[in-house]
This record gives sequence, C-alpha cells and structure tokens, in this order.
Amino acid sequence: AQIGPPGLELQSTNGVIKVKVSPPEANQRKKMWINDISFKYNLVFWENSSHAQPQSKSIFPVDIIDGLAPDSTYCFKVQANLLGEAKQGLFSPISCVKTTQKVQPDPLCAANLSVLALNMKFLLLWENQGDQEVNYNVQYLLGYLKKLNEDYSDKWLSVPGCENITSTCCNFSSIITTTGFYYLRVQAREGHNKSCFSREVKVDPLKTNGIGPPGVRLDLSDTLLHILISPPGGAEDEIMRDHYDLSYRILYWKNSSDKKEEVKQKEVKQTMATVPDVSPSSLYCVKVQAFSEPYNKSSAYSPQECIHTPAGTPLTLIIFGIFMGALLFVLLVATPLVFVLCQAYNKIKYVFFPSCQPPPNIEGFGAQPFSSPYLSTAEEPVENCC
Repeated sequence: AQIGPPGLELQSTNGVIKVKVSPPEANQRKKMWINDISFKYNLVFWENSSHAQPQSKSIFPVDIIDGLAPDSTYCFKVQANLLGEAKQGLFSPISCVKTTQKVQPDPLCAANLSVLALNMKFLLLWENQGDQEVNYNVQYLLGYLKKLNEDYSDKWLSVPGCENITSTCCNFSSIITTTGFYYLRVQAREGHNKSCFSREVKVDPLKTNGIGPPGVRLDLSDTLLHILISPPGGAEDEIMRDHYDLSYRILYWKNSSDKKEEVKQKEVKQTMATVPDVSPSSLYCVKVQAFSEPYNKSSAYSPQECIHTPAGTPLTLIIFGIFMGALLFVLLVATPLVFVLCQAYNKIKYVFFPSCQPPPNIEGFGAQPFSSPYLSTAEEPVENCC
C-alpha cells in the first residue's frame, strides 16, 4: 500500500512558523496503519525566490520552524514515512506563508539555557537578562507526548524543588529515568501578572550525561601491584555500571627522578587489574580513565595515585640463605637419621646373618642346637604319661 499525503497547517507568529501535521488517514473510518505514532514526518521548505535551496528537516506532528528571514515567503510540503517498513509516502500539497518580524526577547525571560550532567546528576542553568528580581518555575514535558497528534501545551509539569525559586539553577535529577527523553523550559514571573517562557531544551539522559573519573586504590603483594577501581558515581550507581558497559584504560609508570620512564597502558573490563614484576624500592604511579564504546563517551583521568614498593633482598643473600638452610637441615635431620639407620642395619645383620660359626664340639654339645641369645629358645618337649 502507498502512504498517502499527510495534512499540513501553518501559522506565522513572532518570526517563526508553527507547523501542525495530521496523519495520512486522519479522516478515514477504515485505516491501513492503525498506529499513527509509527509515522516519521519529513518537512521540506524553501524561501519563495528563484535562488532558494530546499531544506529538509525531521519534525514532530506539532513543531516550530525558526531561523527564518523576516518578512519573507516560505513554502512547505511534508511526507509521512515508515522507517521500519522502509516506505516513503507522498508529499502533501505545497503551502506557503509569510514570516513576520521577530519581536525582541523580553528581558524578563530566562536566556541561554544549558544542561550540565555528570554521573546521572542533572543541572539546568540559565541567565537572568534583567536586574529586576524574578521568580522562576522550571517545567518538563515527557518527550513521547510530542510524537502524538494532539496538543501537549497542558501536559507540562513542574520540577519538584524548582518551583517559585530565585536562583538560576535547578537540579532535576529526581525526574530522570533511562527509558525516555524530556523537554525543559523555564517560566519567569514578575509579580502576579507578567510571565515569560524560555526556549525549550531537549534532554536525552544517557546521551546528555557525562562520565566522571573513576576512583583508584593501589595495593602490593610480593612483586605484584594491584589496581582496584571504583566505577564512576560509586559502586552503588547501577545506571552508570549497567547501561554504559564501562571499560577502563589504565596508565602506569615508574616515577624515577634520574630518568624518564615509559608510560605503559592496559585496558580491562573488570574493576581490578594487576601489574607484575614491579621493582623494589621504586615509586609507581597510576591513573585510570573510564570509557563506554556503545555511547562513544570517556571520562577524564582520575587523580594520580602512587605507591612505594618495599626494599628487596639482594640475590647473593638469597642464595647464601638457601645454602645455610640446606646445611642446617643436613646437620639436624639427615645426620641423626643416617646414624639410626646404620645401627638398625648392624643389629639386623648380627641377628640374622652372624659373621662366624661356633666350633663343632660346641654346636653338638648335649645334642642341643646353638641358638642366638637374641632369639627365643624353642620350648622343650614334654612327655605325655598315663
């Protein structure tokens, strides 16, 4: 099925063009595509002059086109596309409208809105253009509401803790989740009658947020240097650990005053790494950077951490100690063992294998066989009488 042209309404006000798009089947009882939210709208517009170049922009169903020249005629057409099906619809009929002069911004309005975000802590900053005392109310809109084909002007909500404030800073971390995006604006109010809204700023949490440097702790065991890493935001910050799929880039070197040592690098996924074969009596320094490949984000390097390895034992002393230990073992264990074995061998040989035989007259004396004193004598035969 071919996607038909959507509806297009234009309104010129204060130097900008307000655009309202209706889906291709808005007035039909039977629809080919029931879910109108799946449409993505592509707006093409140009200044109505001979040398104008068309511009293309992806827009919401209700959107604003700014940056246009005042008192100039612009022409617009829009098409509805389905990205999932790789289908492009027909363009709407061309509509033209003339821009007005842009009114100078009210000095009451908050200006130069910016968002600072680090480790899922979000701050909205703005500037006060005048010298008068102004109260501010920070509002937010759930981003998906702009995808609907309906007016969202009454869907703005106040940020808790940023209502009727006089400072030019708002912490809006409490409203942030990782499942959507948001729009924020600042309403300035002077007294009870006069108020002004700032421009809107978009916040996509995981894209807007910055990654802070990780924590580093060093430990030693034998000839190994252990590097223990704390994820940005602390070990309890599951969003930083789970959503960003963090890896760690480790720089380490031996800090020597007499010569410049080469800085070595290694990358790990775990929060613990080991550097083998460290030299004794040396100062080793380490700093670590966290980075996320899926989001193409990286943190600043952590502050430099150093640790001094203990003094080592010279090789000659180690060899001498081994030799003396072996000698002591021979003297205390091997020598008595050999002595005991020799004595046992002599006794066994004397008992079972005597070296000389007695004279024949002694051997047959009394018709008793000669026996060794170490062997038990045979029991004399006893006559049984009855």
